[in-house]
Amino acid sequence: MSSQPVVNVCEKLGRLLLRSRSTIHGNKHAAFISGRKNYSSSRRIQLSQPVVEMDGDEMTRIIWAKIKERIIFPYVSVDTQYFDLSVTNRDVTKDQVVVHAAEAIRDCHVGIKCATITPDDDRVVEFGLSKQWPSPNGTIRNILGGTVFREPIICQSIPRLVPGWDNPIVIGRHAHGDLYRATDFVTMKTGVLELVFTPDGEGEEPVRMPVYKFKTPGGIGAAMYNTDESIIGFAHACFQYALMKGYPLYLSTKNVNLKNYDGRFKHLFKETYKQYQDEFQKRGLWYEHRLIDDMVAQCLKSTGGFVWACKNYDGDVQSDMVAQGFGSLGLMSSVLVCPDGKTMVTEAAHGTVTRHYREHLKGNSTSTNPIASIFAWTRGLNHRGLLDGNKEVQEFSRRMEKACIDCVNKGNMTKDLACLVHGRQSVKREHYLDTLDFLDAIIAEFSQQE
Repeated sequence: MSSQPVVNVCEKLGRLLLRSRSTIHGNKHAAFISGRKNYSSSRRIQLSQPVVEMDGDEMTRIIWAKIKERIIFPYVSVDTQYFDLSVTNRDVTKDQVVVHAAEAIRDCHVGIKCATITPDDDRVVEFGLSKQWPSPNGTIRNILGGTVFREPIICQSIPRLVPGWDNPIVIGRHAHGDLYRATDFVTMKTGVLELVFTPDGEGEEPVRMPVYKFKTPGGIGAAMYNTDESIIGFAHACFQYALMKGYPLYLSTKNVNLKNYDGRFKHLFKETYKQYQDEFQKRGLWYEHRLIDDMVAQCLKSTGGFVWACKNYDGDVQSDMVAQGFGSLGLMSSVLVCPDGKTMVTEAAHGTVTRHYREHLKGNSTSTNPIASIFAWTRGLNHRGLLDGNKEVQEFSRRMEKACIDCVNKGNMTKDLACLVHGRQSVKREHYLDTLDFLDAIIAEFSQQE
């Protein structure tokens, strides 16, 4: 382990040295950038550096356009590098549009992403796709690295399924390897399943480990991996994020069963903590490892107010559980924090709202919650402002987020939230607004702050 001190992400993000160093893309991504758009006006907040905008699918794509039109670009002038990540365009470009979007994010350090479809077998047929393309989020994460942090957007008027959760619970998901990069197979024969590791060094013999003897025909197997480099980077991100939020940090694994695999996570976190222990103790914070089953139980009994570091699959599952416990997936922000400490990708934590999209195609009005998508824009623009030292856009982002929350707390909300307040069986039409009226209510609330 290196003894060199690690600079906190919160320090890195605030450094003026990070200002305006990203390059504008020329021909490098020309075939994949659907358009470079400048939303300029002398009355708007001016941003000198671009952001990467990634469009998505179905109802969230419709709402995305309305958010830009009504919520963001009337107030902010920004150059966007636009990539169409709809499932049909990913098919046309053989998924290369996702790769080029990730490379553009690496250059300009800010990506703002709409929800997208990860196609299953039915979706392949529905859209006539040439193959079942992988998750664009997974592709972006594997190119950029980093940790996904999901945090609830708390509205006091929205009842919680877990009423004791008074403070946010931030899920830090190690979005690398494990089940999401596993190799699995099905066999219809008897035989022996082995795990073989072949060292690169000359003359070194392969290491063979028996896994299972299939005595009857038919079975399944899988192998997965992770790396010290990725786990250590995950640990640093979690410790730094916990310090930035002022929360204690918990890591959950199942090291009693996966003694080597999960044990490695526990060991590397323990070693990494040595670089942060003094600062944690100075702030009255702590780090602790817990078994995943114990952590879930403790989480439900807690009052919140901590960062929970999860392995890839655990983070995928528990982030949805936490979101629902706080009220709704529609009130959950998602941020990918990359290892360089300055690159960030923001998005909504929910899906593409297929059911509402089908109603929209019929010409029917929908009441779709846009808050998480608005927060994707505000968090991304706030990060752009942080990198560039633009206090004005940071203040805009804070005020727009406050307008969303205040709007809901005053009783102006979409149907999903009204169902939480009044009960699904008791909710009436006067209890909620359709999507466009809700956006107008947010704008009115924002204007009253001025």
